[in-house]
Amino acid sequence: MAEDVRINARSTGLPPLRIRAARVIVTCPGRNFVTLKIETDQGVYGVGDGTLNGREKAVVAYLEDHVIPVLIGRDARRIEDIWQYLYRGAYWRRGPVTMRAIAAVDMALWDIKGKALGVPVYDLLGGPSRDGVLVYGHANGADLEETKDEVARYLDAGYKAIRAQTGVPGVAKPYGVSRDKDFYEPAEDELPVETIWSTPQYLRHAPKLFDALRVRFGDDVELLHDVHHRLTPNEAAQLGKSLEPYRLFWLEDPTPAENQEAFRLIRQHTTTPLAVGEVFNSLWDAKDLIQNQLIDYLRATVLGAGGITHMRRVADFASLWQVRTGCHGATDLSPITMATALHFDTWVPNFGIQEYMRHTEATDAVFPHAYWFEAGRLHPGDAPGHGCDIDEALAAKYPYAPKQLPVARLEDGTMWNW
Repeated sequence: MAEDVRINARSTGLPPLRIRAARVIVTCPGRNFVTLKIETDQGVYGVGDGTLNGREKAVVAYLEDHVIPVLIGRDARRIEDIWQYLYRGAYWRRGPVTMRAIAAVDMALWDIKGKALGVPVYDLLGGPSRDGVLVYGHANGADLEETKDEVARYLDAGYKAIRAQTGVPGVAKPYGVSRDKDFYEPAEDELPVETIWSTPQYLRHAPKLFDALRVRFGDDVELLHDVHHRLTPNEAAQLGKSLEPYRLFWLEDPTPAENQEAFRLIRQHTTTPLAVGEVFNSLWDAKDLIQNQLIDYLRATVLGAGGITHMRRVADFASLWQVRTGCHGATDLSPITMATALHFDTWVPNFGIQEYMRHTEATDAVFPHAYWFEAGRLHPGDAPGHGCDIDEALAAKYPYAPKQLPVARLEDGTMWNW
């Protein structure tokens, strides 16, 4: 560590911002969030999000045992060097736990640098590429009629793009359908809830949803749909083909992407745009998908993929093949990630769309932020840094509550992809 500190002490023309302390804050204002707060010797601090839904304590341990000890004494301005140290210095690279821990540090450091210089993060990246970030909301219902009414409610609220999910006849607890229409959170209990899935019934029913939506709302609204990794490549190709008449903005996660080559079969049989990547951790998870033009939108996030430092490289690589960003933005990401993502979205040239699932009032109170929604778009605000903080006194009133995501089985009992 002494040698590393000497390296960080070399003069760069500006006084260093020494990291003097860092700590993890876990709070549960309706769902669990992991926050890293980094403090410098000049009194400037930054916050980052390290949440991993259902596995929060794993990231806490990684941060406290393996990351925070090596941060103390480093110059917080050297974001790139610290990112490389945490990534290359870990022999066991990548993975959701490691990359979220790195992301938490990265977000906090960009926050510190912006505050120290008195500018928003998007200015540090090169300035805005757009005025407002197009977002999509989540409309869902137990049946077609309820889903149509929810789409209408989102349109009335000003959304220009809407993800639509509906109940499937004969399928209990289908993915994406919630009793609470504004704050969907699937992690319910301390042990995973088991759900049942039927691919044939889903494939018959999904086109009926989008036919009904186009009949009622016409062609002006952008419609999206999430399959949530439920189909084989051939089944996904069938679905994409059947949905072509309804001109979806995208079909999300049609099949698991561990085998990137699987998307070639889907691509060969449908022109429905494809989006994937909310579970991706690095460029390597998407490299073949991008360079072979097997997807249209990449859904990796500044949280899942190691922060802004790595995500901008992923986006630049994707731009070579005209693949656009479509970052994940569900309630399992804290407002800190949403704030950071909006600065990234405001800058990134090949932006596509940003998912926006609203947080509860309690969560917004714990994480006061500068961003706001207006006329279908989010705006990051111009506060120095990323513009989001944590109210530690309020956060302490919401202790950690163990919750896990559901699992899924087919009707015959076979384990499936939730």
